[in-house]
Amino acid sequence: MGSGQLVAVFGAYGHTGRFVVRELLARGFVPVPAGRDSTRLKELADQAGPEVAARPATVDDPDSLDRALAGTAAVVNCAGPFASTTAPVIEAALRAGIPYLDVAAELEANIDTFAHFADRARAADAVVVPAMAFFGGLGDLLATAAMGDWDEADEVHIAYGLSSWHPTAGTRLSGAVSRERRGERRLRYTRGAWEYRTDAPPALDWRFPQPTGPRPVIGEFTMADVVTVPTHLSVLEVTTYMTANAVQDIAAPATPAPAAADGSGRSGQTFVVDAVVRRAGAERRAVARGQDIYAVTAPLVVEALERVLTGRTRTIGVAAAGAMFDAPDFLRALTPHVTVDRLS
Repeated sequence: MGSGQLVAVFGAYGHTGRFVVRELLARGFVPVPAGRDSTRLKELADQAGPEVAARPATVDDPDSLDRALAGTAAVVNCAGPFASTTAPVIEAALRAGIPYLDVAAELEANIDTFAHFADRARAADAVVVPAMAFFGGLGDLLATAAMGDWDEADEVHIAYGLSSWHPTAGTRLSGAVSRERRGERRLRYTRGAWEYRTDAPPALDWRFPQPTGPRPVIGEFTMADVVTVPTHLSVLEVTTYMTANAVQDIAAPATPAPAAADGSGRSGQTFVVDAVVRRAGAERRAVARGQDIYAVTAPLVVEALERVLTGRTRTIGVAAAGAMFDAPDFLRALTPHVTVDRLS
């Protein structure tokens, strides 16, 4: 457990950031809320307890970031759009000599992190874990666990079965920033390389394990796993899928933000993530089920943080979840937040 270690949470007052602060407190860490809105930071700190002190900081003021990270054991970046926050906060973490983790689902932000910081982080013996969230982290861990002892595969498919998708304001803003950078193009990983496509993604059915069963999905609905998985698994094709009803939800401007359905603050949304790895006609599968894609990000990133701080890592530098951690052991540790089945 955290034993009172200070952990900076940049963007702590956002929807996901609040879940992260709560999870840190539950595990014995002392969160240090950081971000640009001093009023919201103070409100959050007052609610969290007397040991929690807010530290205002902005990404365009490196000195403020240095003050926010001073004396902390690590930083968790929850502030989107991540295209604007990842590089400045990673730079501050490198200056402070502490690990950096984020919950970015933005494809471009994650590509930039691997491209711009891999060599520097490795040279500094630093740990940088991007996309340590529901999108990018959980799917990557499932695909890695399904891969097992295979050293290469032909295809990785990760299908997301969401009962609904009520996006947060941060999700909408991050999506808008990604679209500005990507335009009408979509990204996919095929024949061992990323490529952009402008044609419409395919609509098809995906056979989720029971009791979910077949559901209409949008194929090549690209999520962060298409960035993380190929960085460490030798595979030619990585494809992600999203249930059609969830795509309709997030595309509709009138879809409301998630609302709490219980005392924990979680929404009533449920999910199943089906990761399938194929090689030479053989198939392996790992499946995860749970509730609330935003809330479940908190145990994912805080479990990762705890493993980093206790030395339970497999590499240094910039690395995806499946490369940094023992994937099956990590997935087992997510109980009761996530139920994982290993199927062959």
